[in-house]
Order: sequence, then C-alpha cells, then structure tokens
Amino acid sequence: MLNAQASWHTKTTEEVFTLLKSSEKGLSSAEAEKRLREIGSNELEEARKRPIWQLYLDQFKDFMILVLLAAAVISGMIGETKDSIAIIVIVLLNAVIGFIQEYRAERAMESLKGMAAPMATVERDGNVSVLPSAQLVPGDVVLLETGMVAPADMQLIEAHHLKIEEAALTGESIPVEKVVVPLSDEEIPLGDRLNVAYKGTIVTYGRGKGLVVNTGMKTEIGRIAGLIQEEQEVKTPLQKRLAAFGMRLAIAALAICAIVFVVGVMRGESPTIMLLTAVSLAVAAIPEALPAVVTISLALGARKMVQKKALIRKLPAVETLGSVTYICSDKTGTLTMNRMAAQKVYCNGQLETIRTAQKEPLGGKELFFQAMGLNNDATFNSDGQATGDPTEIALLEAAQGAGFSKGILGREFPRIAEIPFDSDRKCMTTFHAGPDGGVFSITKGGVEVLLGKAAGFLLLEGARKLDKEEITQVSAKMAGEGLRVLAFGVRDWAALPEHLDPQSVESDLHLLGLVGLMDPPREEVEDAVAQCKSAGIIPVMITGDHPITASTIATRLGITGDGNKVMTGSRLQRLPMKEFVERVNRIRVYARVAPEQKLKIVKALQSSGEFVAMTGDGVNDAPALKRADIGVAMGVTGTDVAKEASHMILLDDNFATIVRAIREGRKIYDNIRKFIKYTMTSNSGEIWTIFLAPFLGLPIPLLPIHILWINLVTDGLPGLALAAEPEEKGLMTRPPRPPRESIFAHGLGVHIIWVGLLMGLVSIATQGWAYFGGNTHWQTMVFTVLCLSQMGHVMAIRSERDSLFSQGVLSNRPLLLAVLLTFGLQLATIYVPFLQGIFKTQPLSMVELALCLAVSTIVFWAVEMEKAYRRRS
Repeated sequence: MLNAQASWHTKTTEEVFTLLKSSEKGLSSAEAEKRLREIGSNELEEARKRPIWQLYLDQFKDFMILVLLAAAVISGMIGETKDSIAIIVIVLLNAVIGFIQEYRAERAMESLKGMAAPMATVERDGNVSVLPSAQLVPGDVVLLETGMVAPADMQLIEAHHLKIEEAALTGESIPVEKVVVPLSDEEIPLGDRLNVAYKGTIVTYGRGKGLVVNTGMKTEIGRIAGLIQEEQEVKTPLQKRLAAFGMRLAIAALAICAIVFVVGVMRGESPTIMLLTAVSLAVAAIPEALPAVVTISLALGARKMVQKKALIRKLPAVETLGSVTYICSDKTGTLTMNRMAAQKVYCNGQLETIRTAQKEPLGGKELFFQAMGLNNDATFNSDGQATGDPTEIALLEAAQGAGFSKGILGREFPRIAEIPFDSDRKCMTTFHAGPDGGVFSITKGGVEVLLGKAAGFLLLEGARKLDKEEITQVSAKMAGEGLRVLAFGVRDWAALPEHLDPQSVESDLHLLGLVGLMDPPREEVEDAVAQCKSAGIIPVMITGDHPITASTIATRLGITGDGNKVMTGSRLQRLPMKEFVERVNRIRVYARVAPEQKLKIVKALQSSGEFVAMTGDGVNDAPALKRADIGVAMGVTGTDVAKEASHMILLDDNFATIVRAIREGRKIYDNIRKFIKYTMTSNSGEIWTIFLAPFLGLPIPLLPIHILWINLVTDGLPGLALAAEPEEKGLMTRPPRPPRESIFAHGLGVHIIWVGLLMGLVSIATQGWAYFGGNTHWQTMVFTVLCLSQMGHVMAIRSERDSLFSQGVLSNRPLLLAVLLTFGLQLATIYVPFLQGIFKTQPLSMVELALCLAVSTIVFWAVEMEKAYRRRS
C-alpha cells in the first residue's frame, strides 16, 4: 500500500484499485478487519495530556510569582500579616486565570475530533451497509450524498454533479465541483485536487463514490492534528519582559537589604530595627500590585474589545497586540465580504462597472439583467435573505439591484423546462414562455463554452455578427482583474422543443453579454490597511484562492502595489526554509497555500524577529494560529478547532476589528509601563530616602510600618487607577515596539532613578530642616512629604509628552478619586488618634502641613518640565 504522502490525485481509478487491492464492490469483511488490526482505527489520536493539578502548579513557575511568594513569606515573618495575605490573594488569582486559559487551549483537539463523521455508508462484500466511520480502512468504497461529511480521505471513483465544501481545509467557502479524472501535477495545491474528497469536508450537492486511501492521523485533517500537538505557544512580550524584570528586581532587593542593614549597624543603630527596616525596604522594592495591575489592565481592555467585536480568549494577548509587526490575514471573509457579487458587465459593446445598490436598469441592458434573474435557481426567503449557490445569489442580487424582481419575472416569463448545469457541458439552460405565446431559452456558462455555441451578438439596435476575438479580449481583461466571467446567450423558439438534447438546443445562440463576479473587499478594510501602514505594521494576505484574484484584491486594498509578485504555494513548497527567511520580509501576498505552509510563513517571520498576528477560520489554520504570537479566529465562519487554537476571536470576521484591537493593545501596554514608572519611582524614592539619610548624619527617617503603608496604599490605589488612562495622542502613528525591547526603554529606567532621587532629596531636606531645627514632628513630615510627592508624580506621568493641564484633571476620574482618597487616608494616619498609635505619627500644625504640601509639589513640577523639554525637542 502507498503511504499517506502518495500523490493519489495523479492516479487513475484502476491504478488506485490495484495499489489498494480493492475493487468497485469494496473489500470483504474479513480483509477489512485484518486491515483495521494492522493500520488502526480511523480516529484522531491525542498526545498525552498534562493532569489538571500539574496545569495549576505550572502557573507558579514564573520568576516574578516566586519573588512575590518570597515577599509574602517575609511579610508574614515580620508581622505584616495583611500585606502577606494581600500578596498571596493576588498570586492565587493570577494562577487561576492562567490555569483557565491553558485548560481552554488544550480543547483544540477535542473540537477537531468533533468534526469527524460518526457513521459512513460503505460497500463491503458487495452489499451496502452503514458502519461507524472509525472502522473504515484504506480500500473501502464509501457512498457520498448531499449533507454527508466525508469520513476519510478518498479518491473519487464516481461523481454525479458532486460539490464539496472544503472551507475547513482551504479557507475558501465556495463548494468545489468534483471530477473523477486523474490530475497531472503532483504538487497541485489541496484546493485544486478535484478528484479527492477529504475527511471532515461536507457534501453540499450531488452524489458520488470514493475509495478510501488514508484514515486517521494519515488524513489531511490528521496531519493538521499532528501539527497542532507539535506546536508550542510562544511567550508574549509582556511575559518575557516581566520575567526579566522580576529577576533583576529580586537581585536588587537583596542587594538593598544587605547594604541598608550593614550601613545602619555600622552607624550604631539597633540590629533588630535595622533588620526590620532592611527587610521592609526589600519588600517595598517589589511592586506586589504589578500582577494585579496587569490583570486589571488586560481585563478592562478585553471588556472594551468585546464592545469592538473582538473576544479575547487569553488575557496576555491583549497586550501582545501592541507589539504586532505583521498581520497575516485570510482573504475570504476577513478582507472581503465572503459573498460573490457582480462587479462588471459587458453588454451592447461597452464594459461598465455595476454601481452599488443599483435602483434603475442600466441603459439598454434590461434583457441582460432579466436573463440573470430568470436563468437562476437562487431564491429569497421570507426574511429577504438570498439562498442558494453563491454565484447564483450574486446574479440574482444584480438583477434585483437593477430593478428586476425574480418573483415578477417568474410570473411574466414562467420557466417551463430546463437543462441543468453539469461539469461536462459547463453551462445551464432554462426555457420560458414568451409574452407573444412563443418560447425563448437562456443559456448561462463559461465564456469559451458559449462562444462555441453562439451565432451572433445581441445589441440594443439588434443582432450583429459575433466577433469572437473581441469577446475573448474583453473576457481576458475581466479575468485579469480577478473576476470570474460568465456569459449569457438567448434563443427564440416557436414552441418548446420535443427533445431537450443539449447539443442541438444549446446552439445558434445570440450572446447577451458577459458578467464579472468577485468576492468584493470590505469597504472599511482599505482604511484599516492604511492605518496599519502608518502604525508601522505590515499587512500580508494569505489565501487559498487563485494568484490573479489574490493580487487584484491586495492591490485594491493597498496591501501591495502594482507589479508586486505573488508567492504561490507550489513555489513556497520548493523554497528551502533558509532562503525563505531571507525573502519573507519582501512578500505581501501568498496564494494557493497548504496548511503547513501557513505555519512555515509564521515561523519564517518569527525567525526574522517579527511579531506575527495570523488570522484563520478553518481547521487548516489551527497550527499556525497556535504558533503565531496572536492567533485570530473568525467568530462567524470559524471552526471550533480554529477558535480553540486562537488567542482572540473576531465576532464580525472583519480585518478592521484587528486594527481596533491593536490600538487597544498599545494603550494597555502604555498604561502598564506608566504603572511600572510610578511604582518603581516611588520605591526608588523610599530607597534613596532611607539609604542616604545615615550618610548625611540623620537618623533612619521612616519606620517599617511607614514603608509598608506607602507600598500598599500609596502605590496601590493610584497605580490601579492608571489602568483606566485614555490613549496617548498619535498612538497609531508610531512604529510597533521592538519585540526584544526592554520594559525600561525610552528613558523609563533613567526617569525612575532621577525622579526617585529627587523624591528622596526632597524628603531628606524636609527631615534635615525639621530635625536640626529641633522639630519633634520631623518623622511625620518626612512620611507625609514622601506620600504626597508620589501623588504629584502619578498625576504628572499620565502622559509621556502632554502636560496635565492640556489633558485635563477630569480625563481620568478613577485616578483623581484614588489620589483624593489616598490623600484623605494619609491625613487620617496623622490626625486620627487611634491611627497615630499604630503609625507612630504626631498631628502636624497647619504651617507644617502647608509646608509639606508645598514641598511635595516639587516632583510634579520637575516631571512637567521634563515633558515640556521632550515636547520641544
């Protein structure tokens, strides 16, 4: 027997019967059972799953999570139980979210298995019987009828008007008409293998018979299942950055802890107090609210994206969208409308574009549009929706748009006979009663076919001799624009012919004209593509459609310019990976691609350092969706398999929705960076204050309780409110973040150091002035200045460039409320007697409080000056 990779489509029926040792009567039951034992059942195999408990424990492997757990233990040891509990709750919440996402991701194989046909109609021992499809083996003969799901990969041995929808494998929704003849090209794309029926595809019309050639994991859908199981999801940019950030932070915290302890003891401070201070400071250096802020930011973003028709399945994907450098998009349904429409007509010697929502008949073309409506099997249902073959629907809608209702046409010119379409004749003829008691026939089919049957060309002024060369040139021009071209011809009869013989009836026609059909681009996509380009994101089209059609759509949408070459699947198959990686950045359109080639494209782009968003709806897309940095599945036309493998689902199947999601992703990353800027600068300020004081002859300015208060309340509430910050101006005119860019890039690290140092100097200056002036409230003043300086800082960093005064204080109301609440809580620690005992504070006089308020604004004005300098430069 041949292996799974054999070129079955190039074999004749007799050759396949010989190779598989079978016949038209099928296998004997004994032989089938023998093969079943040897080959195995016709089912998809699943790789060994991780147990649920292991899935959950794996969530605690992240280095940042381990650092936080260590901080929780230390907090508990020094008596700060509330802080310890808060950290543990945050860590557990993140673990639960991560567990749910991974559990859902592992369901892709279950969805794939659900596509299999449970039963199959099989010929064995010369008899027809219905068997579980799992029992099928190579050599079985299977009967196919409308509505059935192909139970295995089969070489067709009979096809009677057989049409099969292969969208799950190829991404193209139009059913493919099948034939029995062998094909010559061994490397022909999957969608062009017209003599093969693939497991999981659906019979939409006609009937046929197939000889099973591959089962189980050796089928096309089985190969895809193998790819899904092999591919590992890549970490998101945020996950990579936070892991690196956590490691550096842990090292820094230990170093700070050691230095502060040693310096304090050398100055004669109590070792116990210094140990508590050093440990408190080390805990304070770790922003335990960071996982909560990240989760809240991503959850808020996910909620907003649902309103914009994008459903996020895996929260980290929200932020990853902001790093995307390439969007690899399917054509059908995402860039286009996913429905055929008449685009151009050639009639009366003129080639014209059909206007959208045509209300009046085009001058002199009434008969042509009537023919579109009459020679048509599509219908409108009670809801006004057209049903039927996509091509027929397009012609019906064109006739309706031109003012010709099928219902009215049917009453005026009732259909009295027909010769149905078949793949040998490649045309269809209907007969209608004429207004004068006569009969006329309308024939519709391919241009070359009708040119061979036509005697003349019907113009507005009457019939004239047919110029075949002229019609051929017009047809070639239309086809060159990616249009599928059909011709219509008409013939008058005195009465309905007695014998409806196609050869005699479909002759001496008068050509009415040509119509060009296409799945047209979505109107909003052209603008979305332009936005991508201005944002430094490169859109790429990947389709199973023909190269000419793909190139035409890509040019119309601005994805590629005239003259850009299309990479075909067969060319890509022959291209070595190393050479492809060198060329991948120059290719914008791929046509006639196979499942593993989508995966090859994603891997090549990732090898070039790009961050890739890949869209898909079919089973064939699942491996690439899983591998991509952002896998985007279609919510309307997408299979469950594609959805389970994806990170995000488009509820409207619209490319423009991806661009809106990228905008949201960029905003979220900006806000996470703002939180890190805020909390790490605050921590830096605390560290500088405690670290520098002893060198200036001052006592330790803050107690451990002060540090933990600032860390939990001052950092926490305003930091969380930064998640609600509106987007920055020019968000979609800047290039994507380089995937390997540090979280401290663009001056964030420098800002943390210099603003933290300024915060520390302001606090120490306040301490020095009060301490050396004999003011016993010096520690409460330092505590207050440090707290309020951080409030000024959080208001100033709402934008990287714009002043707070141009933004408006009320443009982020949650943050304003958080700042006011924190200010109130800080005053409570000073003036509420019960809290004074806990925080070791003294009530400040109005003069002292006013001084603290005034000094605390220094940080705010310094950051505003930094932004003003940035705007000018």
